Amino acid sequence: MEENRQIAGKQSLLFSNPPYIQCTACIAGKKEGEGPLGHMIEEINEDPMFGMNTWEEAESKLQALTVNKLLKKANLIPGEIRYIFAGDLLGQLIGTTFGLMDFQIPLFGLYGACSTMGESMALAAMSVNAGYADRVIALASSHYAGAEKQFRYPLEYGNQRPLSATWTVTGCGSLLIGREKSMVRIAGITTGKVVDYGVKDSMNMGACMAPAAADLIYANFMDFNVNETYYDMIITGDLGEVGRTILLELLKDKGYDLSKNHMDCGLEIYDNHTQDTHSGGSGCGCSAVVLCSYILKQLEKNRWKRVLFIPTGAMLSTVSFNEGKSVPGIAHGIILESV
Repeated sequence: MEENRQIAGKQSLLFSNPPYIQCTACIAGKKEGEGPLGHMIEEINEDPMFGMNTWEEAESKLQALTVNKLLKKANLIPGEIRYIFAGDLLGQLIGTTFGLMDFQIPLFGLYGACSTMGESMALAAMSVNAGYADRVIALASSHYAGAEKQFRYPLEYGNQRPLSATWTVTGCGSLLIGREKSMVRIAGITTGKVVDYGVKDSMNMGACMAPAAADLIYANFMDFNVNETYYDMIITGDLGEVGRTILLELLKDKGYDLSKNHMDCGLEIYDNHTQDTHSGGSGCGCSAVVLCSYILKQLEKNRWKRVLFIPTGAMLSTVSFNEGKSVPGIAHGIILESV
């Protein structure tokens, strides 16, 4: 059998026909607009209900608005898109299912918790690289109130949040990925494994996800025979202050120092002190919005040449938590390069 030169190591791919990020669109909520990246986010919607009657409907509307914006910017109609790879945090992906239903574009509904943007980008890029599609959309969303309602406490309860807690981002980021050349390409991916250090504190997502992020970064280094200096920035999804500290220590133990070129989306999207978000931001929309509003702009302007983008997710449900299970984590890595 002929060797597949696109396969790198045990968990990675290096694309022979790298797909390009041709267009982006993102919409976020009022709190996100008040944060450090607010001036860079494309559209801020100050109505948390997005004109709908329930939090779940609000997230569906958020996704629909974002895809409409993306198609309009790209001057495309739904029939010109081969697939959508998308997901959210709600049970059975109802935010995605109802939000994207009317577009009638073939849909892969994905759940990777807060790592979903990485998962959607990886699968979208694989499809384009393999020649199965010319144009695809990758997106992920989250909504603060919907996530609180499902995973924690209804907002009306007014419970005290510990300092390790993160604030779920209300936002959606979407990418048009295709063959046509642009300023940023997806050079390769590293697919993460479920990693469980036995943490059971659902209010400390950073501690739950940091081991998975460290495992993914180490796997990427091994698969490509590189180290932290290979990337201008290594960007995790939503570890927050607690998770970032753990990540740096775990990789330091393996001989890698990420202190100078690591960034976390959860620490960028909010000002933790003035906005009372405690450890930082989280949710599928966190890395998606930061990617579309900030990260890709740095690559387009050649301020960064190569980035390892790593959305991170905590794989819990109300069922597993109530049954006393720990909270495993997962991470997915995307290699983004300036062209």
